[in-house]
Amino acid sequence: MQYNFFTRYLVIQDKLLQTHTETEVKFLSSSQMLKGILEGCLLAVINKGETYGYEMIEKLEQYGFYMISEGSIYPVLLRMQKDKLVTTTLKESPSGPKRKYYSLTVKGIEELEEFKKRWLELSGSVSRLLQEDRNERGKKLRNCLKKVQTLLIICACI
Repeated sequence: MQYNFFTRYLVIQDKLLQTHTETEVKFLSSSQMLKGILEGCLLAVINKGETYGYEMIEKLEQYGFYMISEGSIYPVLLRMQKDKLVTTTLKESPSGPKRKYYSLTVKGIEELEEFKKRWLELSGSVSRLLQEDRNERGKKLRNCLKKVQTLLIICACI
């Protein structure tokens, strides 16, 4: 159950490959992966201090999350509010209408801590898998180079 977002990502990516070009799938699949972790990222941003929606997007961009739009965070924020992970306060804005500021509740802080644990476990597993793959490729390359070296020695002796 804790890997539900990743399973959902794999199913969606398979469907995307059937209807989109490879370039479109790369962009869309990044977005789909992000949707699975967006709630945890928003909790982390809000945990740094009371903030409003557009400001959250700007803060996420500072960490390299450039594909997030207002349309993607507001449904998540609404769900987080319904789940009592955040509270909201309307405050005057220096320009335009009042802004809705979000703060974490105790339940939100607990959920953030759970997200951190799940993320560290999952990202560690993925990193180990990718590192093992990299090590295996390196080993194959070294073996191939040894064979080429041996062939060169044999050729030089002939």
